[in-house]
Amino acid sequence: MSSLDHENSVKLVMRNVEEIITKSDLETLLSEKEKPRTYIGFETSGFLHVGVGLVCGRKLLDFIEAGFETIIFFADWHSWINNKLGGDFDKIKRACEYFIEAFKSLGIEGELVRYVTASDLTKQEEYWETVVRIAKSASLKRVLRCLPIMGREMGIEDIESAWVYYPAMQVADIFFMGIDVAAGGMDQRKAHMLARDVAEKLGYRKPMAVHTPLLTGLEGRGSKMEFDEQPDLAAKISAKMSKSKPDTCIFIHDSPEDIKRKIRKAFCPPQVLDGNPVAEMVSYIIFPYLGKIGLERSEKHGGTIVFEEEEDFKKAYLKGEIHPLDLKNGVTSSLISILEPSRRYFEKTPKAKKLLEEMNTYVQ
Repeated sequence: MSSLDHENSVKLVMRNVEEIITKSDLETLLSEKEKPRTYIGFETSGFLHVGVGLVCGRKLLDFIEAGFETIIFFADWHSWINNKLGGDFDKIKRACEYFIEAFKSLGIEGELVRYVTASDLTKQEEYWETVVRIAKSASLKRVLRCLPIMGREMGIEDIESAWVYYPAMQVADIFFMGIDVAAGGMDQRKAHMLARDVAEKLGYRKPMAVHTPLLTGLEGRGSKMEFDEQPDLAAKISAKMSKSKPDTCIFIHDSPEDIKRKIRKAFCPPQVLDGNPVAEMVSYIIFPYLGKIGLERSEKHGGTIVFEEEEDFKKAYLKGEIHPLDLKNGVTSSLISILEPSRRYFEKTPKAKKLLEEMNTYVQ
């Protein structure tokens, strides 16, 4: 890899991320390995929303462009442990097929892309040996601290025995697939750090970690649940967009009418960016995909304005130069445009259309 290609790959991996652990390790990896390997794992339940499909999906496209072998991992066993889709493993497996079609609709496919399920790993005896070795290398206290990655605020009396396997399995996934860079939202940080902490003890190279920001659900940040010892991160995890609250998230195949309806009701306080889901979509989705945002306004209210720099948009909103309704209208138009290929894919591709119809019966 030439120095120019190396520099460009570093920029691609690092752009629009909240955290990378660490940049120097990434630079070393790219200088030593022609085709490094990354992965991002997803539980398979419900529909794919933009917080995952477009925020994490954009990062997957960055990895692909940077020349990484990119594994999209569907955690069917983990979803079963976490009682998703009522703990019905057949439905969870079927949901994996829907998720593959969903990511394909976003253009995440090609020779560098592999779709893998946890079932592909768990059928191998060596995988379970890896799980046990990891569990023996970490204290129960440390493992329990990782459990909030499952999306719960729990006391010890609430924990099913099976849940304790979850963090060790997530770390085993990373080791067993030979992952160089583990990617995910900030809510995956604890599991990734556990992987880094036990790696050398078990004879593995420490995986790097790349964390994307968490997109706030459309209702904004309400009551805080203690998903993390860090209050700011706890608030973000608690308020992140969730497919279990369909009216507070945008699904990648939502109709234009549904997108308009949901954005119209969204929390969008004037002159506030922190915890404002509509403003976050500008930063986390619209600029990464479109490189600009246009706001159509009447001449009376300043006329149409186009922001080509994210910082200019932020300054204008904080100063009160952008009305929340104008922002909502601009975000709605941009999202409808970005999601048009996915909507069309699910309308025109027979397999995807059938899976979407089937998933509708699961999540009602």
